[in-house]
Amino acid sequence: MSNGDIFLGEVIGTAILILFGAGVVAAVVLNYSKAKDGGWIVIAFGWGFGVMAGAYTAAPLSGGHLNPAVTIGIAIDTGKWDKVPIYIAGQMVGAILGAVLCWLVYLAQFQANAEEEMAQPTLGIFSTTPTIRNPVANLITEIIATVALVLPILAFGLTKGLGESGTAVLVVSFLVVGIGLSLGGPTGYAINPARDLGPRIVHALLPIPNKGTSDWSYAWIPVVGPLIGGALAGLIFNAAF
Repeated sequence: MSNGDIFLGEVIGTAILILFGAGVVAAVVLNYSKAKDGGWIVIAFGWGFGVMAGAYTAAPLSGGHLNPAVTIGIAIDTGKWDKVPIYIAGQMVGAILGAVLCWLVYLAQFQANAEEEMAQPTLGIFSTTPTIRNPVANLITEIIATVALVLPILAFGLTKGLGESGTAVLVVSFLVVGIGLSLGGPTGYAINPARDLGPRIVHALLPIPNKGTSDWSYAWIPVVGPLIGGALAGLIFNAAF
């Protein structure tokens, strides 16, 4: 894979991931959306389908990592680090692009939300926020949830039939749904530094009326936690398999 293919694939794939993921949250929480109050299960499946669409699209160009934690885990497993900056750069650009596209899709709903007497904060559409703000507990949650993502991804590579049948991405998509349903309650399961940081930057910059804070004091946790989790998954995989 050339550097250009890797960068382009990660940009496109991650943009699709964020468009679907942020889009399903916007659909569920914004007033005047047909999916209003759809609930957590809808959100979990929306993110899972975003992984499926983004990864299948990016796979021919870059392998479809879409996540710096996955890229780090693979690099630790293989010992190949030269492409890591290209992957992460593409993932960040794609995450920013996907967040902007989500905003454009729900532009009228964002405006209507701002005109309500009790305007809803919009950060949760773009990035994660904890239900209980406890930095140590929040960090532990993100680390464990990311290990639960990256370690199975690495192990799936040992199952020859998954790769040959083209169903590996589908299985990973359902894995993401499962993580959301089982482990997403405390922090919203960022499990992906680009997925959280890119859209948070967009939230801070976009002209969303009455948008509320971008919560930069919390922003390091959904970046550092998944990076640690991805690295731990790579180390565990090397030691156990």
